[in-house]
Amino acid sequence: MNEPIVPHFTLDNGVEIPAIGLGVFQTPPAETTAAVLAALETGYRHIDTAAAYGNEREVGEAIRRSGIARAEVIIETKLWVTDYGYDAALHAFDKSAGKLGVDVIDLLLLHQPRVEDFALTVAAYRALEQLLADGRVRAIGISNFTPAILARFLPEVAVVPAVNQIELHPYFTQVANLAANTAAGILTQAWSPIGGITHYYGAEATSTFTDQTLVSIGQRHGKTPAQVMLRWHIQQGRQVIPKSTRKARIAENFDIFDFSLTDDELVSIDALDKGVRGGPDPEQPQPGFLKRPIPEA
Repeated sequence: MNEPIVPHFTLDNGVEIPAIGLGVFQTPPAETTAAVLAALETGYRHIDTAAAYGNEREVGEAIRRSGIARAEVIIETKLWVTDYGYDAALHAFDKSAGKLGVDVIDLLLLHQPRVEDFALTVAAYRALEQLLADGRVRAIGISNFTPAILARFLPEVAVVPAVNQIELHPYFTQVANLAANTAAGILTQAWSPIGGITHYYGAEATSTFTDQTLVSIGQRHGKTPAQVMLRWHIQQGRQVIPKSTRKARIAENFDIFDFSLTDDELVSIDALDKGVRGGPDPEQPQPGFLKRPIPEA
């Protein structure tokens, strides 16, 4: 069977990133290596992790064990808020690179804005700019930045972020955030792209996985609601990082390049928006975040 040709997005500095990657948020370290190996065997060439996930070491181990050339895999990770500030962020890179077992990180993001001490956020990003200039990272970006925070942030930095990773799924479509990212030339990367957060924290009856619109569209194409949602993102120009530890689900999420949604189907999925955020509000201080220091490599 021929492997699917996976489309790529080109970041603002020319780095290419596959339209789909594997996310490892909430993946226990003991399960991470197997999940990443399964993804790489399936055909994924982008893995998204973070210092705060506690599984960077296992991601690096899987990539080494896969036998796939390092240059073929995009490694993305994120610095945690306890490592913000210029010097702290430079050291945080060393911690992440050490755990991943790499010299160069392909895509490095700030995980959250620290709205209560925004100067530290800006200083951390300036460290990312230096790492980019030094060739120690290939692209830099941000995560969970709203339009208001982005408007405050961009005048303070020299390099426009290549990526803004935000919660985005059919029940939370983030139209204003998408527009702000696009206007700035920033690629939107969707975390919880199939609405897993609605399944974990909401009632089963309100889960995207059982939504009748998504189920019906899937039935027309012989696809699952998850595959429909991932296709919806990619056709509208968003990069996606679905997570799973199950080999069959990892493969299912990747099997989305042999069908297309119609314009009417895209519009009907857009209309499912409930305007309700599942994750923390980035515009509010999150003191609990500061209680999670990142260990040394």
